[in-house]
Amino acid sequence: MGRVCSENPGLARAGDVLRETHAEFVVSKQKLRKAEGICLVREKRETAAQTLGFTARPFVLCGLPIRRPPEGQLLFERRNGHFTLQITGHPQFGLPFGQDRLVPIFLATMAVRQQSRIVRFESAAELLDTFGLSKGGKEYRRLVAAFERIFGATIFFGTESNRSAAKVIHRSRFNFLSEAQIWYSRDSEQAPLSEEFANVVVLSDEFYQEISEHPIPADLEAVKVLACAPAALDLFVWLTYRCFSAKGPERIPLFGSFGLVNQLGCVEYSRPRRFRAMLDQWLASIRRLWPDCPAVISSDGRALLVNYSKSVLPQQESRAWLG
Repeated sequence: MGRVCSENPGLARAGDVLRETHAEFVVSKQKLRKAEGICLVREKRETAAQTLGFTARPFVLCGLPIRRPPEGQLLFERRNGHFTLQITGHPQFGLPFGQDRLVPIFLATMAVRQQSRIVRFESAAELLDTFGLSKGGKEYRRLVAAFERIFGATIFFGTESNRSAAKVIHRSRFNFLSEAQIWYSRDSEQAPLSEEFANVVVLSDEFYQEISEHPIPADLEAVKVLACAPAALDLFVWLTYRCFSAKGPERIPLFGSFGLVNQLGCVEYSRPRRFRAMLDQWLASIRRLWPDCPAVISSDGRALLVNYSKSVLPQQESRAWLG
């Protein structure tokens, strides 16, 4: 695929001619932007100029709900081997889902960059720009709702492992944030958290500690391309981590108590044939961004085969990657 460049002054004129002469070849602006994004991801990887984003380990190992949970459901649980993630939603706002997962990625990225649990940013547009989202009223309202669901959620993350004869259990229950002053919740009686920045979010000690000790880097431009496809985004971030940590060829079951279907937020794809079909589509989207991704579905359709590979090039690796 040849590179599509939005800075080319002849692009619009060529588009007009194409519409007039060969309407069957015309693509939508959305598809054109996606093609530009894919080209940018490949170019930055080839030139070792990737922009790093970060996310927290619990949401790499176990994904948030892909779609809005049924009304009244306030508990969500996912398992990945010895890891367990439970999220309790706020009674008023409900559980985080879908594109809400971009908020923790944004906050984790800013916390790592600023090396502080006090995250400062100038405007809501900064978050929308980070993930290539539009800035209309609908997008702002969706972003407000996402922040409210994230702010109100309580996270439980636990691990269990056997070391020698002793069973080691680690449990952690925390909220994402302990304090916030952001654009949609102005209170005239609230003392400003910052005079320089309009938006200040204070991460909880537990969430910031998790980010500090186990931040998972990912190609931020690739995350931007997949921002509107939560399931593919979860799989991409998980594969980035899983392929890097692989010691060689590994076989990961798709189904069962330790299967991939129980790690991703994909209850609606629990039927084997449907899940395999969707997994194949998500992998195709990921390979457009990461052509060397070694993940393939096994010939018997029961496992995902992975091998060692790097989505983030060595020049861009953070010391925290190995944390």
